Amino acid sequence: MPKIKNHVQLSVNERSSLLRLVSKGSSPAKTILHANILLAADENNQQGRSSEAEIAERFHVSRQTVHTVRQQYSENGLATAVGRKKRDTPPVPAKITGDVEARIIAMSCNDPLPGRNKWTLRLLANRAVELEIIDSISYVSVGQILKKTSSNRI
Repeated sequence: MPKIKNHVQLSVNERSSLLRLVSKGSSPAKTILHANILLAADENNQQGRSSEAEIAERFHVSRQTVHTVRQQYSENGLATAVGRKKRDTPPVPAKITGDVEARIIAMSCNDPLPGRNKWTLRLLANRAVELEIIDSISYVSVGQILKKTSSNRI
């Protein structure tokens, strides 16, 4: 049997939280799978730990998956090994930033264009594009911005 680099020695609290997570079954499938892998790889287990090959075969995953879960646990702890990593940045950057919102709100607080009694959402959207505050925006987005700030000038 090859030498194990990443030892999994679960504490009593960690083991009970993993067993609770697995028994509830309301977590994402990958979270439950990783919890099961850690429970099987635990060296403090009463039945003894299983090899990576046995665990991989039991849960129908590759050996690399088992190795990765063990490595994440030994390097970063239980939460990282079981949970998913959050993205640092969204897949698409937000088009409407705080600066854009502030300028649209400020524009809605000013007097409307000559010949108008009040701002409309479409008028604000068109004016924001004309002033190059943003390259394009729908009137629905303008309404959401104003609703978020409880601006009732329109």
